[in-house]
Amino acid sequence: MTLNQPPTPHLAAEDPDVARLVEAEAQRQQDTIRLIASENYVSAAVLEATGSVFTNKYSEGYAGKRYYEGQQLVDPLEELAIARAKAVFGAEHVNVQPYSGSPANLAIYLAVLKPGETVLGMGLPSGGHLTHGWSVSATGKWFNAVHYGVRKETGRVDLDEVRDLALRERPKLIFCGGTAVPRTIDFAGFAAIAKEVGAVLAADVAHIAGLIAGGAHPSPVGHADIISTTTHKTLRGPRGAMLMSTEEWAKPLDKAVFPGLQGGPHNHTTAAIAVALKEAATPEFSAYAHQIVANASALADALLERGFDLVSGGTDNHLILADLSPKGIGGKPAAKALDRAGIELNYNTVPFDPRKPFDPSGIRIGTAAVTTRGLGTAEMPLIADFIDRAVAAEGDEPALDAIAAEVRALLASFPVPA
Repeated sequence: MTLNQPPTPHLAAEDPDVARLVEAEAQRQQDTIRLIASENYVSAAVLEATGSVFTNKYSEGYAGKRYYEGQQLVDPLEELAIARAKAVFGAEHVNVQPYSGSPANLAIYLAVLKPGETVLGMGLPSGGHLTHGWSVSATGKWFNAVHYGVRKETGRVDLDEVRDLALRERPKLIFCGGTAVPRTIDFAGFAAIAKEVGAVLAADVAHIAGLIAGGAHPSPVGHADIISTTTHKTLRGPRGAMLMSTEEWAKPLDKAVFPGLQGGPHNHTTAAIAVALKEAATPEFSAYAHQIVANASALADALLERGFDLVSGGTDNHLILADLSPKGIGGKPAAKALDRAGIELNYNTVPFDPRKPFDPSGIRIGTAAVTTRGLGTAEMPLIADFIDRAVAAEGDEPALDAIAAEVRALLASFPVPA
């Protein structure tokens, strides 16, 4: 019996080497507690759309203004995805063509700034994203990037500090949001600062888009001029991205995506985005989004009870950031031990981390994927116990293998949805 859904009989016949890897990955995803905050399980319908014949079609341009013929079905597909995104998020304008989150953010820079102009974003060590102006990114090399962080005492953004920095630096673009931010983003507060200094506010909601769609996190619509998001993570769609904005920024953003940064859109991804957005408009998805947050809160509480030091003391969303310094272990060896124990997450820097980024002090945890599998608050203390025991057992392979067996036994009651 194949675990991968939909089945891949043609792949198995034509390329058994790749088919074996696909099947092994399906087995791995079945057997592990997946806590990487940027990962999830998509529905079989999303997978089918991703693998559809739309992958055969090239479609540079936008609906009604293509550079190739044969767009009779591509145009309504893209328009359907856009209409569904507008309905789910309430945005005035949507572009579903960005290939992923980083190119979507690059399109914002191209639409708003000239090289050398100032952008204010959250620093990478505090939870921001590379594309928010960090030095190793093109966004930090081509623009004058300044950064805000979090308070050491609270692990939270201090908007008074952000305002002071904005007034001093006068950025033309401000980013809010990030990749390791466990607390609710104050979009209204950022919008007030952006208005005061005459900046464009961009909200990067890649991690929390599904929570916003399900009503489990406040929306940036009505506060941010431009919104970028990936379509996977909590939104539970394919690996892609979207840009949303007010009408004022519609044309500049569209021109920045194409022809500014990309050629033809990935139409099979657009199809899958449309499917995911239809799913996101359902009451079941809203219940799922709220359960993600409930699970994260329960897991955070259980980790605190076991002596883990959590950045900001907990979480408001799907994401938990733990500083392992009190446990006497770095994030990287802990993550590798956890992987051996059947618990998949990533090592991560924490604010004011004294260690190097490739060997940081922390781990990042997310509850989107386990929630999709049906695990609830009752299972979160079990997961916390697995994490605690695995971190303590780092280097003890038999002990880690024993935990992995317990993990598989637990997950047998929560099959991957197909």
